[in-house]
Amino acid sequence: VQLVESGGGLVQTGGSLKLSCVVSGRIFSDSFVGWFRQAPGKEREFVGNIRWSGFVSGYADFLGDRFTISRDTAKNTVYLQMNSLKPEDTAVYYCAAMNPETDHYDYWGQGTEVTVSS
Repeated sequence: VQLVESGGGLVQTGGSLKLSCVVSGRIFSDSFVGWFRQAPGKEREFVGNIRWSGFVSGYADFLGDRFTISRDTAKNTVYLQMNSLKPEDTAVYYCAAMNPETDHYDYWGQGTEVTVSS
């Protein structure tokens, strides 16, 4: 499974960005694709995830309702819509696919950088 993120950039506080993650290779309908982020000097943290079937998704509690994950299986793409961005959302954002044999996120993209200016 290969994943390629795009859509990062510089945005002002309160702005929006939509990140994309193109997934290729064999992925099962009940596999999770997740978004994570890592801010400078901090540990990587979970943002949210969605089943490839689109049936289930979950988000980190600290996000509130600012971020939304969706997927378009016709385009093999998972999206992360980010609204009301804050400087503390500045990070490298990664998408990852869970390996159904290990139940771990074994497949990762290269990341896309998001910078929110104050």
